Amino acid sequence: MQRIVVLNPKGGSGKTTIASNLAACYAVHGERPALMDLDPQGSSMRWLRKRPNEEPAIHGIAAFEKSATVTRSWQMRIPPECRTVIIDTPAAVDAHALPDLTRAVDAVLVPVMPSDIDIHATAKCIADLLLVAKIRRSERRIGIIANRVRPNTRVSQSLTRFLHSLDIPLIATLRDTQNYVRSAEIGVGVCEMPRWQVQQDLPQWQAILSWLAVKRRVTVPSVDSAVRVASIERPSSEPNRTQVAPLAGLTSTADRELDVSA
Repeated sequence: MQRIVVLNPKGGSGKTTIASNLAACYAVHGERPALMDLDPQGSSMRWLRKRPNEEPAIHGIAAFEKSATVTRSWQMRIPPECRTVIIDTPAAVDAHALPDLTRAVDAVLVPVMPSDIDIHATAKCIADLLLVAKIRRSERRIGIIANRVRPNTRVSQSLTRFLHSLDIPLIATLRDTQNYVRSAEIGVGVCEMPRWQVQQDLPQWQAILSWLAVKRRVTVPSVDSAVRVASIERPSSEPNRTQVAPLAGLTSTADRELDVSA
């Protein structure tokens, strides 16, 4: 099972946006991922409740809730069919909690917004991951995602210089677009929205999936472009829905092979 943590103690950095869209990417390609919400605000679970019934299933775990009727282990259980767990973490995570949050996870995704405040907070987050959580750079488990970036602006240039100085891979740059606002409102990922609407956003999710696939030790098909355009065939008994373009960075479960060279 692959475990992915989306983490940045700075609030408003885009953790839920990345966690929910990543879960949708896996779901649309035939998996049933688990989306675990540790944030008391419950934003990921609210997004999941809005998810249309006809969309591929995502298993939700409201880890922030305390229940007197079930055991904690039952509440946190992950169904055996879930091969990927995406963990959405809260803001203001104490540095001393990072070892527990990151222990035995395959990847730590750190979103960062293009502002001086966010850059400073992310620098401290990376330092804590390296020094407190004891994640070695050589493990290449940490990946940075620049979020809501407007190209050719002064702050985006400052962000670029900062990210290049970290020696931590920048795996994707998500543009500032209303597509993510819309996806949050209707409970779907951008990969499930009409292709003409999100064609500029799909290559970045291709890059994220490809980077994560290396951590998972699966073979990623080579593609001529960042996104392979293919429609999803659905049985005639299903309601008509807008066809979407699957991302090429994730194969179907049947086609996935172990990378013996890893």
